[in-house]
Amino acid sequence: MHYSQNEKYEIIRLVEQSDLGVIRTLRELKINKSTFYKWYRVYEIDGYEGLARKQSVRVETWNQINTADRDKVVEIALEKPELSSRELAWNITETYKYYISESSVYRILKANNLITTPSFRIMSASDSFYDKTTAINQMWQTDFTYFKIYGWGWYYLSTILDDYSRFIISWDLCTGMKAEDVKRSMDMALNVTGLSEKNPPKLLSDNGSCYISNELADYLGDKNIKHVRGRPLHPQTQGKIERYHRSMKNVVKLENYFSPDQLRAKLEEFVQYYNFKRYHESLQNLTPANVYFGQAEKKLKQRKMIKIKTLEARKKQYQKNQVHL
Repeated sequence: MHYSQNEKYEIIRLVEQSDLGVIRTLRELKINKSTFYKWYRVYEIDGYEGLARKQSVRVETWNQINTADRDKVVEIALEKPELSSRELAWNITETYKYYISESSVYRILKANNLITTPSFRIMSASDSFYDKTTAINQMWQTDFTYFKIYGWGWYYLSTILDDYSRFIISWDLCTGMKAEDVKRSMDMALNVTGLSEKNPPKLLSDNGSCYISNELADYLGDKNIKHVRGRPLHPQTQGKIERYHRSMKNVVKLENYFSPDQLRAKLEEFVQYYNFKRYHESLQNLTPANVYFGQAEKKLKQRKMIKIKTLEARKKQYQKNQVHL
């Protein structure tokens, strides 16, 4: 906690006039003893003026971001208001081949009043299942979520998400939540990936009626797919797909839809964004597509080179400016 010049002075006067003694008075005021004596030494030498908070002197360093680059960050932030400071930092690195840290972007945006209040987390969901995956297509997560379309009623979105990469493999907008809808979503995912009963993924779901049905059990058994279900009343087990649903609804539900086709078009747009453009902190700020298609190592190496080149350029510019001073 920072105290003002006048607050420090009042505390000193209270301690001086107290009958309780210095230590007990400070304890009552909840003031650290070493902090108080630091103020008191300054007060004895410089008086009231010495209690003013000293303004830190900014020392220019070679790694300082110049004004033009700061203005560019603000410009890009205004063009992409949906991106957080973290996502914006990596978007700049990927798009403009210019490295800037997440913390620097945050400070620039905060200085320009462009930092919004973060969304509160409604549910805390585990990031990892107890049996962690080590490669793509080892385990898929699946779940339903719902939308109401004016004049049409309720529609249900069935999604298949790769546990390792968070890549959305398939999705289907259904009129119900039945085993046949799950089977259709699985057929789409198996067709897209080319997997068969020789190398099937595990399937992780909750305990909804469609997932515990004999019909689905027979279907998965025929395809040699092991079915893992989360503990009842414990949605955190499906944490990754729960997070996806929350992120998706925060965007998709901003609009009203008057036909299933309108909703499908918006869902298609979001899935493309989520898979190929959204930087995930848990994936080293890569996209699900980067990980799913085996581009992660290459992307991280490219970023490392961009960082090295950016820092070298800043250092050369700093040295050049020093010569002309």
